[in-house]
Amino acid sequence: MKHTSTAATNPPALDAATKKAFRRLVPLVMLMFVVNYIDRVNIGFAKDALEADSGIGAGAYGLGAGLFFVTYAIFEIPSNILLERYGAKFWLTRIMMSWGLVSALMMFAHNEAIFYTLRMALGAAEAGFFAGVIFYFTQWFPNAIRGRANAALYSASAIAAVIAGPLSGALLSMHDTLGLRGWQWMFLIEGLAAIAVGALVWSRLESRPADADWLSTEEKMALLDRLAAEEAERAAAVRSKAPSRWSMLRDPQMLLFCFVYFAAQLAQYSVTFWLPDFVRDIGGLSEFMIGLISVIPFSVAFFAILAAGHLSDRTGLRRTVLGAGFLLAALGLTVAALASPVLAVVMLIVATTGFKVAASSFFAIPQQYLVGAMVAPGIALINSIGNLGGFVAPTLLGQVQERTGSVSGGLLIVAGICLAALAGCVLMRYRNGKPDDREEVSTQRADSTPPPTEPRSVRPSV
Repeated sequence: MKHTSTAATNPPALDAATKKAFRRLVPLVMLMFVVNYIDRVNIGFAKDALEADSGIGAGAYGLGAGLFFVTYAIFEIPSNILLERYGAKFWLTRIMMSWGLVSALMMFAHNEAIFYTLRMALGAAEAGFFAGVIFYFTQWFPNAIRGRANAALYSASAIAAVIAGPLSGALLSMHDTLGLRGWQWMFLIEGLAAIAVGALVWSRLESRPADADWLSTEEKMALLDRLAAEEAERAAAVRSKAPSRWSMLRDPQMLLFCFVYFAAQLAQYSVTFWLPDFVRDIGGLSEFMIGLISVIPFSVAFFAILAAGHLSDRTGLRRTVLGAGFLLAALGLTVAALASPVLAVVMLIVATTGFKVAASSFFAIPQQYLVGAMVAPGIALINSIGNLGGFVAPTLLGQVQERTGSVSGGLLIVAGICLAALAGCVLMRYRNGKPDDREEVSTQRADSTPPPTEPRSVRPSV
């Protein structure tokens, strides 16, 4: 059995439709994710300023940073179901404008109670955004290019990190401008940017291929036919009755997906919220310089994400690419926890490359596993539980730092979880009408058994 590219057999209308959709939709979604990521992680740059002005210590900061992910998880599945009902155009616009408003209100976080309340409100407002975009991609992009679409989305987080450092550093320098502190200007301006982009989304985004007046009738039909055919192939591979939305929690593969994504998010937010502190430990740097240096890991990760997405689509070795990301993350976090400040920042470049590659490679697997009505809530379930890593990471590291004066112990724990996720990659199963060719053939050769003559279900009975 050989892996072959579907591009060579695609009808011209399908190629034209996917290229148009990629050019029109992916850059817009990337812009949305850039603003989203900046509003999510700018709290890391405000840490010291909040402590000085509002008395919010390391423990309270870690808890507040993490509370965002609690309400995010609670409202994730309902949000994705509503997106499915009302369409991506309306619901994603609503999400952006809601979180922009709450992010701007963070300028009033003058004590711990307000800080906790606004972080929880921000999580509720933003819930469903990322999972909604991943689901949205399943309605526009066939399997053959979905890895690149997902990688482009994740590359936006690297772009955002490159922007967020200098931007947040510059805004933090606006002390007492018009009577506001620098951190207040940061939250206000970056929150208003989300509202502005939300208005752009309303005017430019199309919910479904059938709504796109920039596709010809032939292109629409070719794209819809391919997406329907792939969905039918996945459904045909399921011999048992499709599970209900809640019974997905009894599916071992779904639980494995949740854990692996949790590990990727745990690593990401362990670094994201504390990276400015690692850079600050070098000493003698201004806030602007700290912001500039903090972008280096994400600049490197940007190119790694794009290369990983291309490799994943070209070879079909999705688990291999995912596992390589976790290996780099575990290595980088381990050395960073034990090294001097300068070497620690260097190894955080390795760790950032690793967890960004892992996170960007991950969703191509459950996108090929879930079927029909399970796609939207399934992705939301994985994202909501996985994103609890964003609660555990700052809470864990904040408590470790408050008790020991260092986050090294916390980073070692996170590195161990990344190694466990690496082992979990081996147990993942998915289908693309049939199991992944290259990885399946390797297993078959090792067992000296002939390949199956027809698609077989790899989904556990639920």
